[in-house]
Amino acid sequence: MRTLVAFLLFIFSIFLSPAQTENKAPGKIFGKITDSLTAVPVEYATIGLFSLTENKLVNGTTADSTGDFTLTNVAEGTYKIMIEFIGYKKTEKNNIVVSDKNPTVILGEIKLPGSETALKEVTISIEKSIIENKIDKMIFNVDKDVTSQSGVAADVLKKVPQVSVDVDGNVELQGNTNIRFLIDGKPSVLFGNNIVDVLQSIPASQIKSIEVITSPGAKYDAEGTGGIINIILKKTTARGINGNVSVSAGTRLENGSFNINARKGKCGVHAFVSGNAQLLSTTVNSLDRTTQDSASSSHLYQRGTGSFSRNGYQSGLGFDWDINPKNNINATVGYNYFANSNVGMLNRETTLYHAFGNTLSDINDSINTTSKFHEHSYNYDVSFKKKFKKEDQELEASVNSSSGNMYYLYEQTQKHLLPSEIYNSSHGNNPGIENETNITVNYTQPLTKDALLETGVKNERYHINSTSDVYMLNPSTGNYDYNTAQSSQTDYNRNVYAAYVSATFKLFKFLDLKLGVRDEYTEATANFSNSGIVVIKPYNTIVPSLVISHTFKKKQTLKISYSHRIERPEYRDLNSFINASDPKNVSTGNPNIRPEIGDKIELGYSQTFTKGTTINLTLFYRGNMDDIQSYTRYYSTYKIGDSTYSNVAVTTRENIGREDNFGLNVFASIPITQKINIRTNISAFQRYITTGLPTGGNIQGFNYRGNINASWQITPTLIIEAFGNFNSPRINAQGTMPANLTYNFAFRKQLFHKNGSIAITATNPFNKYIEQKTELTGQNFTSTTIRQLPFRSFGINFTYKFGKMEFKGEKETEDANLTSPPGN
Repeated sequence: MRTLVAFLLFIFSIFLSPAQTENKAPGKIFGKITDSLTAVPVEYATIGLFSLTENKLVNGTTADSTGDFTLTNVAEGTYKIMIEFIGYKKTEKNNIVVSDKNPTVILGEIKLPGSETALKEVTISIEKSIIENKIDKMIFNVDKDVTSQSGVAADVLKKVPQVSVDVDGNVELQGNTNIRFLIDGKPSVLFGNNIVDVLQSIPASQIKSIEVITSPGAKYDAEGTGGIINIILKKTTARGINGNVSVSAGTRLENGSFNINARKGKCGVHAFVSGNAQLLSTTVNSLDRTTQDSASSSHLYQRGTGSFSRNGYQSGLGFDWDINPKNNINATVGYNYFANSNVGMLNRETTLYHAFGNTLSDINDSINTTSKFHEHSYNYDVSFKKKFKKEDQELEASVNSSSGNMYYLYEQTQKHLLPSEIYNSSHGNNPGIENETNITVNYTQPLTKDALLETGVKNERYHINSTSDVYMLNPSTGNYDYNTAQSSQTDYNRNVYAAYVSATFKLFKFLDLKLGVRDEYTEATANFSNSGIVVIKPYNTIVPSLVISHTFKKKQTLKISYSHRIERPEYRDLNSFINASDPKNVSTGNPNIRPEIGDKIELGYSQTFTKGTTINLTLFYRGNMDDIQSYTRYYSTYKIGDSTYSNVAVTTRENIGREDNFGLNVFASIPITQKINIRTNISAFQRYITTGLPTGGNIQGFNYRGNINASWQITPTLIIEAFGNFNSPRINAQGTMPANLTYNFAFRKQLFHKNGSIAITATNPFNKYIEQKTELTGQNFTSTTIRQLPFRSFGINFTYKFGKMEFKGEKETEDANLTSPPGN
């Protein structure tokens, strides 16, 4: 860590020293920004100074509380000034000359006119910078959200329309957990095995925005039947030195982050380090399970506690170089670490009954368990982008690679209570490596003013190697002997070859269309030491997509979309390692699981009203074949290697059959007054499950969830918020998953001319625990699990931005696959 810090300081000192020398120019520019109608000063408007000869950003500042601004260290030359602020039209002032004879320029009063909503995108919040809705993605800008400031990525996602997060951090998008997560638009092995850990370990202060793509176009990987969630981390292209620091402390969560950016001329460097810890907390849990066969029945009741903690940190260093106005190289490298630990103690009573109801045995015992996980990973990314003379014509090539080293450990000891005697004990180690490399080439060609063609190819290489070493207590010697029968090794390789073509254009000058097709060919090999080589036939997947949109005159947009998706089994789905930390409740992977195939149709409508109220309605249908879910079977006796266990429930991943969902999502933002705003997000869907499993049949249920966020801007620098979220019970192939209710209160005070802020948050302050009840039904068992999860917490966050504000020297590069056609 010391070496890393020293290296970063050295790199940034290279940029800092020349920058300081370069900026010792004599010129100064003064001005004042006011509202064109009311003549009231516009506070904190953004001012960018551009060189007219090169059309590049060379300096920038913000207006103060009186609307006044000053640009210093301006070299001789001819410039234009660009002024921007939310709610106003972008305004330019040209031909500003700074010379040796005229080093000081006084512009006087510059009046900003009010803005009108652009046709290219529809903002679905009166506060434009919080939520934006484009043709097929929604953007949630995190730094404007108060209650998330001292939290983590999972807390932010609770606020995002169409997304829900349960108290354990599991994420659903329109009721689907099969989501393709990206970081800065790139895949990572981080999300392959422990999504919950990653989302619990990225501080919210480190995130710039979150993009939700429910109907991805052909340019995107077909992975993820639920859609795509892209987490954009903070960085900037501002000149000079700038960055931010954020620190949070709390009774349940602690986190911090540090970002720094440096840019001189055509080169820029950015770096960050962030960390998070979920403090040790104790959960109370119980299991009540009844089983029955033709000869007997049994009843298992166990109750105990589990003490859980997690921690993690991330770091990254990036470099970009504008070789010339048409060519750019970007490179990043990162290191990440995540870990969690759980120590449990359970008391159990197992009663066995004869078929006629007589008690055959009544055994009381206890079990002590420990499970630990940690992973450290590296990621590398290099990309080259070439622009041509024709606007929007681009060629981009990139190589993205990540590698992770994972380690899982469990220990379990079972003993009789009277007299106290150990009768079974074991421990297992499960180290593994996971590597993923993506090579991508994309090309964009504008055909006409309103038509754009995109095409590209990609190769994804994915490799997993995992070893499971199990040791069993030998009662005669007291030693733990290596158990060959229960130990295993897994080696899995997968290659995906993809190509796509996509077109964006206008039809009849009335409709905006985006249609595309992607072809993915998958080949895989798997070798499991216990079961040998598993034959996996190569398969080809054709992935069509379509979006049709029309924007009406009165700020209304109507769109319909269709997408076809695939969900390939993940490492946790395939890994044959048997987790026997609780021998009555065993979990393992399924090396024979098949990919899940999904189709989705969406109909969306959004409107912005004159006084700022906005509404977004989405009707959707999603159908999945070979739906992948957790599935539990009960065994009166179950053999693991050469050991036989009794009264065991085994949970694995299965293709349970077909699942169909019909749903509606409603998002609304309502400005009650100029200072009070309410946002709400409500989702409801009917789920139908048809299984071919022993406990199968037709299962259906109604699921709903909703949240409400109320904010009050008491003063320009003080805001308070309240947020509540409720998820109803959800059905799956075997029963009902628990409901949960969470709520937050927060206030944030901005300091130092809005460069700094302090926020205080409270989560579920009136309830120490959240109680979760899960009910499962199998072929010959029923079980009820109750968890009391400590969730009440309080936190404080301090954030400070230093250096220059964020300015862009040229038009922001947008993904043509996610915006309206050119000229729209």
